[in-house]
Amino acid sequence: MAKLVRDRIPEIIAASGAVPQHRTAAPEEAEALLRAKLAEETAEFLGSGEAEELADVLEVLHALAAQRGLTPADLEGLRAAKAEARGAFTRLYVWEQG
Repeated sequence: MAKLVRDRIPEIIAASGAVPQHRTAAPEEAEALLRAKLAEETAEFLGSGEAEELADVLEVLHALAAQRGLTPADLEGLRAAKAEARGAFTRLYVWEQG
């Protein structure tokens, strides 16, 4: 099963004396692997509620943005613009339909 791991994981495995089995993702598979990693990290956060898992989600979002040529600052600009136009989630309004 192929899945993305953080950049230093092969180094950490090698330092423990094991031989890491890894390769670099091909450009055509990168986004699909990142999307799968986003789902994995999101599920981990939803299961635990831990801030560290939320940080992992953000790390994957930054990597996905980079795949599209966006910096973290660019992504923040898009977020801020949408918050300005449509609002954020600070008031926690719940829409009651029907």
